[in-house]
Parts: sequence; structure tokens; C-alpha cells
Amino acid sequence: YHIWLSILIRGNYTVLTDKEINDAKIGFKYQHPSDILHEHEDCIRMAYEWLDAQTTIKTKPKHSRALKHIIEKWAGRYISQSDVEIAAYLHPKITGKYPNFNLSAKFTRPLDSRLNGIGQAFTQDYRDRFDPKVYSKSE
Repeated sequence: YHIWLSILIRGNYTVLTDKEINDAKIGFKYQHPSDILHEHEDCIRMAYEWLDAQTTIKTKPKHSRALKHIIEKWAGRYISQSDVEIAAYLHPKITGKYPNFNLSAKFTRPLDSRLNGIGQAFTQDYRDRFDPKVYSKSE
């Protein structure tokens, strides 16, 4: 029991299992079905953690932003739009379609510790282009 628990809990954060991720992909209605790309399940985990740190709103956002680019600069690895779509679909507080999710325009910079234990984090040079000015506040 303790081994199972340690696999599914990483600090205070949710851990998406490969099964949960792969089940979500089945039958999901992507924005661009001819352009679906998932390089690694960790990309979905990183997008989920970024989304989890954000403040949600009750209305539709007034402006859309290229969330995948913001997320990949934080996570230090390529993240596809498809990854963000599945992460949002799996997240219980996120509604809407990419890129118009129910997120506050004032983004929260997630703690880097959210990426602990996600093997693909910081494996590419995207973090070199990180822009802290994108964020209004930090966790």
C-alpha cells in the first residue's frame, strides 16, 4: 500500500498515471484532429501542473494566449497543443477549449518544485527563453 501511495503522490501534487493519460486520449475531440502530437506523457503532466497553479474564472477569457509556448518555457521542454488540451481535459477545474480556458489573464508562475519527479522536465533548452514578465504573481 505504501509503495502504491508514493508512486501516485509527488509532494502535494497530483500525479497522472500513464493509464489515465492514455484513457483520456481515446475519443478526445482535439481542436486540430489532423495535427495530434504527443511526444511523451510527461509533457501532459507538465502542462497539467502549470494549469493547476493558475487561478480559474467563471466567465470566458477576453483574450487568448499561446499557452503551449508559455508552459514549455516554464517546463524546459517542448509541449504540444495536444498535450495542453489533454491536460486541461483531465483537470477538474479547467473548462473551455484551447486556448480559451477559464483561466485568469493574470498568470501565476508555478513553483519549479511542481516539476520534481517528472523526468522530461528541463530536458530541452526552452527554459532559456523563460520570460518572468508573463506572470503577475508567483505561487
